[in-house]
Amino acid sequence: MEAKEAKGLSKFLSFILRHKPETIGITLDKGGWANIDELIEKSRSDMHPGFDREKLEFIVSHNNKQRFSFSEDGRKIRANQGHSIPVDLGLMPKEPPHSLFHGTADKNVASIMAGGLQRQSRHHVHLSADKATAKAVGMRYGKPVILTIHSRRMHEEGHVFFQSENGVWLTLEVPVSYIDFN
Repeated sequence: MEAKEAKGLSKFLSFILRHKPETIGITLDKGGWANIDELIEKSRSDMHPGFDREKLEFIVSHNNKQRFSFSEDGRKIRANQGHSIPVDLGLMPKEPPHSLFHGTADKNVASIMAGGLQRQSRHHVHLSADKATAKAVGMRYGKPVILTIHSRRMHEEGHVFFQSENGVWLTLEVPVSYIDFN
């Protein structure tokens, strides 16, 4: 599969599986799972040429961010995190490392300094285990800024953390007092 086609399909799947499944007439179950056969069938339209199981398997296995997972029986697929629609990913609370990182653009720093990191339209604030990943995330939105999050202290003071299947750390919010802006 060519890189351009893979990127387009990944974006399409993110849109459908994280935000708007109704666009193609599918419904996700409470865990965010979509039936693969239905997804493939209903993805063919004037707006999208569709794809087959082989291309879907390629995206799941080769996506560098591991955004998607297959169910154990291989009949369903879901996004690992980043939903703006209600889903229960079945994540269990987990103790985070001492520090986590958040990548953002410099234009967002003032609002973060004023109100901390908020989940906005998503279920959680997304945090990275390493600075390189955080920088890559921040670069998508402008000049990158990497914020250090005092995650262990947050955890010890009652904040709950989860880790998605693809390693992204999740929490409901990060108050300003836990953020190092240097």
